[in-house]
Amino acid sequence: MARLVAERSDAIAPLAEVFREHGYEGASLALISKATGLGKGSLYHFFPNGKEEMVQAVLAEIEQWFEDSVYSPLRDGTDADAAITAMLDETAKYFRSGRRVCLVGALAVANTRDLFAQAIRDYFVSWVDALQSALVRQGRDAERARLLSEDAVLAIQGAIVLSRALDDPAVFQRAIDQLRGRLAVEGKTIRDEDAAPESP
Repeated sequence: MARLVAERSDAIAPLAEVFREHGYEGASLALISKATGLGKGSLYHFFPNGKEEMVQAVLAEIEQWFEDSVYSPLRDGTDADAAITAMLDETAKYFRSGRRVCLVGALAVANTRDLFAQAIRDYFVSWVDALQSALVRQGRDAERARLLSEDAVLAIQGAIVLSRALDDPAVFQRAIDQLRGRLAVEGKTIRDEDAAPESP
């Protein structure tokens, strides 16, 4: 049953799921109308520029969620380990342990990529930058932290694809667990080495 949509913001969540399930090209007006409970007139009232504006609104909502739940804690948190753990926990919940398509990733590899290029780029750059910041606070040099943050985001995105392709959420969870171990263990090693007395 479609949820009641009284204002533009109410339509964002059902729109997101339509685009996740059917892609930009496959999300017909009929599917969008069914998901939101809005007729064509109401849809164009809320989104005068049609599907492109709908996706832009969804991407803005995704960006805000990640900013609040992932990027900001990574950038600004005093405890880098806690922020990284929270990132992995929140990411696993958000992507429903690999059962949920990453809409930004899907748009990045679709023919419509250029329509949303800036939002797609900002999503990935913000994530890598924020994680790099936390890794630097753990004691890594900036270059190593950059490589690790890119690798972590790559692992998460790849795990979403593979777990869905195999219809096996355990694949996604293993990737999260491996990242949890790698990032925490490497951070602990750095701190232990910093605390150790110098060799004679």
